[in-house]
Amino acid sequence: MHKLIFAALVFTVAAVVPIARLNDNGRLSWNEAIAAPDLATQTSSAGGVTIKVTPKNMERGAAMWDFTIVLDTHSVSLSDDLVKSSLLLDGAGGQYTPFAWDGAPPDGHHRQGVLRFKPITPQPQAIELQITRPGETAPRSLRWQLQ
Repeated sequence: MHKLIFAALVFTVAAVVPIARLNDNGRLSWNEAIAAPDLATQTSSAGGVTIKVTPKNMERGAAMWDFTIVLDTHSVSLSDDLVKSSLLLDGAGGQYTPFAWDGAPPDGHHRQGVLRFKPITPQPQAIELQITRPGETAPRSLRWQLQ
């Protein structure tokens, strides 16, 4: 019985105590360590191409924001230059371009990689990733709430 009470107490303390990290001065910083929101994978299917996007590293203080992207098709070549065809919107009129694509090169029927952006500061309440594909009339639009 004592072990059960002790385990419950440890769980309660762990859930209540804020997360700390070292700041640039080497000191513990309690108010800067904000946990990343749990952002779900969004999917867009059109024109025979499916795009799945999962945001990663979206917490405040992250060095970069990553979007894991998977493109699948059975009908066309995936020749998209995702650095040139992607745009991140902050909901307040700000538009941001990615600085890198780390993944499969253009071509083929399956591509996967990570699209990287500099973090938006201050962090917006919501973001929208737009991907403009060759031959499509409107950009693909994927949205997430951050706050």
